[in-house]
Amino acid sequence: MSLAEYDKLFSTIETLVMHHSPSGVEGEIDQFLMDRFARFNVEVWQDEAGNVIGKIPGRDAGRSLAITGHKDEIGAIVKTIEPDGRIRVRKLGGAFPWVYGEGVVDLLGDNHTLSGILSFGSRHVSHESPQKAFQEEVSLSWEDAWVETKCTPEELEGAGVRPGTRMVVGKHRKRPFRMGDWIASYTLDNKASVAILLALASGVKDPPVDIYLVASAKEEVGAIGALYFTNRQRVNALIALEICPLAPEYPIQDGEAPVLLSQDGYGIYDEGLNEEIRAAAQRVKVPLQLAAISGFGSDASIAMKFGHVARSACLGFPTQNTHGYEIAHLGAIAHCIHILQTFCTDPA
Repeated sequence: MSLAEYDKLFSTIETLVMHHSPSGVEGEIDQFLMDRFARFNVEVWQDEAGNVIGKIPGRDAGRSLAITGHKDEIGAIVKTIEPDGRIRVRKLGGAFPWVYGEGVVDLLGDNHTLSGILSFGSRHVSHESPQKAFQEEVSLSWEDAWVETKCTPEELEGAGVRPGTRMVVGKHRKRPFRMGDWIASYTLDNKASVAILLALASGVKDPPVDIYLVASAKEEVGAIGALYFTNRQRVNALIALEICPLAPEYPIQDGEAPVLLSQDGYGIYDEGLNEEIRAAAQRVKVPLQLAAISGFGSDASIAMKFGHVARSACLGFPTQNTHGYEIAHLGAIAHCIHILQTFCTDPA
């Protein structure tokens, strides 16, 4: 793969990462995606659940394929606002405070975004202080952390910060970092997959069946967007694009080879559909890793478990530090594009 392809992919992911989209408050990225799909002359709309959907008409309108990449990200949600301007938050999706560390976070108020500092307390303390236990005995939880705003309650109210307001890593420290052929960033899960959807919107022409490219909403809190879409739009198959965790317990290697799942925490994937994806990978000479993993679910496995689709698959790219400061090879992400372009246009 060429350096130019990597550069373009990195730039697209960077742009997506810098659009905040915590589950349920995804408007900042929605308009960008609507505009980008329209630029590729793809029919685009947003449904009641918040999914942004691009449709590429196929030669046989009686059959269809959906490919999802969720656009929401993990973070936290405001629980309590204290009189001194400190804010207590709880997790939104699989977020942990020790992963984010102390530093700038953004509170997405109703009126404007307000930045604060995720704080854990001082280190120079004795056993008399609760913070001492976090150095030596127990892991840090959201109940032990707070966001320091140095704002009055009136200032917070003016910004529209309230219980239910979403908190995400601040843009101050969110911009991706390039490590040669790798990209390192918060929220590669799942902004990198949305970048794949955009590449398919640009590259797939005249497919044999209708293709729905779904930037799905609220995946991190139960695949809500994908369940809504598949409950209302009949599709013959669904492929979810995802990160794939690198861990000693899984036979997955870091690098350029994407991963095709046979099973995850919600159930098994369709072997016939997986065989078709493997055949497409062989046609473009892309190596695929195969895995069965736990502690993981996707739009596809959840929709299939609840009977919304008969056939589903999950194609991912190996990722370090999932749900943290993630690292993935740009080649693995690009290879997912190549596999799916072939699968969508040349299914034989």
